[in-house]
Amino acid sequence: MSQMFSIVPAALADPRDLGGPRQPLLRVQHLQKHFPLKRKGLAPWGPRPAVRAVDDVSFDIKKGETLGVVGESGCGKSTTARLLMQLTRQDRGELVFDGQTVGSRALPLREFRRQTQMVFQDSYSSLNPRMTIEDSVAFGPTVHGVPQRAALARAHDLLARVGLDPARFAGRYPHELSGGQRQRVNIARALALEPRLVILDEAVSALDKSVEAQVLNLLEDLKRDFGLTYLFISHDLHVVRYVSDRVLVMYLGQVVEVGPSEQVFDAPRHPYTRALLQSMPSADPLQRTTEAPLSGDPPNPIDPPTGCRFHTRCAFAQPVCAQRMPAFVEPAPGHGVACLRWEPESGYEPLPDFPPCPAAGDRRPTAVRAVHAAGELPDIFPEAQRG
Repeated sequence: MSQMFSIVPAALADPRDLGGPRQPLLRVQHLQKHFPLKRKGLAPWGPRPAVRAVDDVSFDIKKGETLGVVGESGCGKSTTARLLMQLTRQDRGELVFDGQTVGSRALPLREFRRQTQMVFQDSYSSLNPRMTIEDSVAFGPTVHGVPQRAALARAHDLLARVGLDPARFAGRYPHELSGGQRQRVNIARALALEPRLVILDEAVSALDKSVEAQVLNLLEDLKRDFGLTYLFISHDLHVVRYVSDRVLVMYLGQVVEVGPSEQVFDAPRHPYTRALLQSMPSADPLQRTTEAPLSGDPPNPIDPPTGCRFHTRCAFAQPVCAQRMPAFVEPAPGHGVACLRWEPESGYEPLPDFPPCPAAGDRRPTAVRAVHAAGELPDIFPEAQRG
């Protein structure tokens, strides 16, 4: 590989030392985003209705970890990711990146975006169809003042690092690549600015399982080699358990549970988390699902329920759940949950023990285990190993 260049200001020559290793890389405090709607009828008065996409969300991302974010469609995962990237500006709340407030004089938005990059779900629409692959990867460093020759050299190095031969792929256009190859280009482009935090929004959900396994293994290698921190958003709970150090569960724009991956999957505290885990498909004939673990549709985000937002679908709900918003407590160190049953003063019995998770045992998905064992692709695709 050619010599690495640096686009970090001299005053921040080693940004990974800022704040110390114990300080969270990103601290999200009371983040809120409501999308206003048009008023119905001719009456111009009264409060304007709004979709409460993200409503008072707070969490930390530790340095060097992978934080998985899960929840039903419409719970606010992607909106939260866009708020973290400042592609959408929040109505309220604050982002603190390694001790510095995002958007302040100490950390301007331009510098924050250099240190925080995002890989989107749609690998095709996130690339400019009129730019070659090498130009797409080199575009970010060029904008930040890196000479074009050095930026192109860096682009070739990263393409080789993500498994794409620069001699074959550098001059191609996005439509000439497969979905997995385009996603590798997106990963290389995200790494071109030497970020510290990479947000992966459903980055592998549109890929075939064999290609998904290769990309997951690639992400693990890049995290180790480049010292990255990941925010990983996915609907596939098996994948989330494989890649995540901690898991954050969202429901209707709010965080309902967060904790270490093993604790969340083996001993979930919130009824909604239990329902999500019980919906995981399993090949074990003794763990067949006989009835839906969760019934009904999520409430309307324009007019969410009072109190606990999950009480309308919760099998353990009590009358007080509709009257009071639960506080966020920690039944175990580092494992937080927003449920009245876990509040010491509530007087309710904790939830019964959760049955073993279908993914118990080897945390890696089947395709990932096969790729890990074969080194490249499962044996059922011998022709793919040559390409």
